[in-house]
Amino acid sequence: MRLPIAGNGAVRFVHIWSVMLLCLVATPSPAADRLLWPGPTNNVSAEISSTRIVPILRKIAAATGWKVFVEPGSDHAVTVKFKNLPPGEALRLLLGDLNFALVPSSNAPARLFVFKTSRGNATEFVPPAKLSEAAKAKLIGNELIVRLKPGSNIDDLARLVGAKVVGRIDDLNAYRLRFENDTAANLSRDLLSSNPEVSDVDSNYMLERPEVPQNVTSSTPPPQLQLRPPPDSGKIIIGLVDTSVQSLGELDKFVLKSISVAGTPSSGPTEPTHGTTMVGTILRALQAETKGVTSVQILPVDVYGPNPTTSTFDVAAGIILARNNGATIINLSLGSETESSFLRDTVTEVSKTDVALFAAKGNQPTTTPFFPAALEGVTAVTATEQGHLAPYANLADIPTVGAPGRSVVSFNGLNFLSTGTSVASANVSGIAAGFMDANSKGVSDAKAYILNNMSIVRPK
Repeated sequence: MRLPIAGNGAVRFVHIWSVMLLCLVATPSPAADRLLWPGPTNNVSAEISSTRIVPILRKIAAATGWKVFVEPGSDHAVTVKFKNLPPGEALRLLLGDLNFALVPSSNAPARLFVFKTSRGNATEFVPPAKLSEAAKAKLIGNELIVRLKPGSNIDDLARLVGAKVVGRIDDLNAYRLRFENDTAANLSRDLLSSNPEVSDVDSNYMLERPEVPQNVTSSTPPPQLQLRPPPDSGKIIIGLVDTSVQSLGELDKFVLKSISVAGTPSSGPTEPTHGTTMVGTILRALQAETKGVTSVQILPVDVYGPNPTTSTFDVAAGIILARNNGATIINLSLGSETESSFLRDTVTEVSKTDVALFAAKGNQPTTTPFFPAALEGVTAVTATEQGHLAPYANLADIPTVGAPGRSVVSFNGLNFLSTGTSVASANVSGIAAGFMDANSKGVSDAKAYILNNMSIVRPK
């Protein structure tokens, strides 16, 4: 059975069984807000009082599994009350005077496009509300991060508690221990904490891989940059702690040899990785700041490898490796809602040196802080749209700089659009490095330039 979905002349179909199995009761914004999609009769009910459209679309995406895209600037306050309407009629009421098209796919989630002018302009991805849970880093129950006092031996200590040493950061006397199971790790925590050779014990958490960009039709050309030979000393290097980075052809001369923390990546040839997109974003920012001639180079530090997740230990290792290999600016377009004391201490250690750290503030419009952006010593970067805070941006009340959260990157002859605070952070990292290069300035000058010349955004 197929269900017609129509909006202002755009008619599409979606298999009804894909809707029938999914149900979401929205967390109310005001006390009366409620969205049931679908309800017990496979229809939609809602009672919503003046809520912006993007949060509504996020809840719909979470309930249906649809990939939702919206035209930038398409917004209105949703005030509706209805019961047991078919999904098509419900969408018409929820979206008001906005147009929409729902495009099914036989082997992928349906796509919902919401727009003012044309479907082709609906390019901004709307992350589903359920991602707020995924953004919380998950505890790796059978692992611990142990820091030792100088002169202590981790291998002897690991044998004592029956663990394997699966990661080392010698600069911090920090080690990643893996136990047979969660119970063994929990039993060993107190034993390790009371050992006179141990300075600290922390949990290790996994972080999800960032979203990949979406293929779009765009005439945006790749960055036009010339490489000025870097000096023998005082090089400006941006450490990109992220996923793997692929070849960008002529632009590869701006990218140093990658360092891998988590194994050999398995990057597909048809679409850019998140890291590749961040490289393209940084290079475009460098072009604007240096008028097309720069000696700045990017050092990719892959903390994901072939894995779907990374960990707070590997992110910390990536930060240290970036610094030790000459990075003066470190970009962190990743994170989670879970704070790690080990990652905090690593950032504190690195920020004491002549290094600037910029991090994405997060793509969930909640007041929950996003880490490492919320850590002292890191400059948090949020996304803006036409000078205003992006509707998906994190709302934690911390000092924040704002930058455009949209970037088009050319890869294998195609253009890909990436949106989010990841893009904004990469933009700021590129601007800071470009300022240093174009004006023969240092890291402290770059930090001051960013803080004084880019909007300081605080949520209202």
